[in-house]
Amino acid sequence: MPAVKTKRMPRAVREQQMLDAAVKIFGQRGYMAASMDEIAELAGVSKPLVYLYLNSKEDLFSACIRREAKALIDAVRAGARPDLPADRQLWSGLTAFFTHTARNPDGWSVLHLQARTHGEVFAGEVAAMRAEIVAFVTQLILAAARDAHRDPDLPAAEVAGLAEALVGAAESLADWANATPGVTARQAAATLMNFAWAGLGDLMNGHRWVPPADDEGDQQGSTSPVR
Repeated sequence: MPAVKTKRMPRAVREQQMLDAAVKIFGQRGYMAASMDEIAELAGVSKPLVYLYLNSKEDLFSACIRREAKALIDAVRAGARPDLPADRQLWSGLTAFFTHTARNPDGWSVLHLQARTHGEVFAGEVAAMRAEIVAFVTQLILAAARDAHRDPDLPAAEVAGLAEALVGAAESLADWANATPGVTARQAAATLMNFAWAGLGDLMNGHRWVPPADDEGDQQGSTSPVR
């Protein structure tokens, strides 16, 4: 009997299988401990085929970072509806962020833990993703300021700092939520909204926290570190 010909899998589909396997191995074992043998075995292909498609371990890791970063940014942008008020946009964006990181813990590990600690090239890939998210949050804060008619009271540098702080808090909270059983994406988003947006609400209404008057003098007159 003639041999039965099997249908060849399209290259793009096969490559996604390799990336799926690589994200899981990199996310769970770390970049240094992960092996191309493990990734090939999990993907159900030969190791030479992985090298043929993705050249090297470094290129494979970079491809994983780019794919996971795009997926995260797309999820956040899709979740934050532009027709809503700024606080609802942030709420829906944060919910989408925490939902995505909870559903893709290995991808989040690749982005937030592995890529940042294994070379400038990898860290640069993640920094570009983070900058895009910070810019998005910056626009939400500016929109909230416009809604509150307080643009003159929010200098650009302060808005940028607030956005950086909010994104940094979201990153840390995602780590905590993923490591804490029973914490849902909505609970994580609500925690951050209560922590951050409530304070931003006061700021928009002109209620600023002001350091005590004697702090500046104490710092200028002291050479010892703050304890």
